[in-house]
Amino acid sequence: MAASIALSVSNRLQRVAFAFLCLGMVQLGVVASCTPEPAPYAVRVPISR
Repeated sequence: MAASIALSVSNRLQRVAFAFLCLGMVQLGVVASCTPEPAPYAVRVPISR
């Protein structure tokens, strides 16, 4: 009886883990397809006295 309960829980957790893995892969694919905006490394500011 304990073995059947353990297998049932294990199967449910496998489905949930697979769903989270799929969602994570989709999010990584969406983020990787975006082009980042170019950010300046330094800004030149005129110095006046």
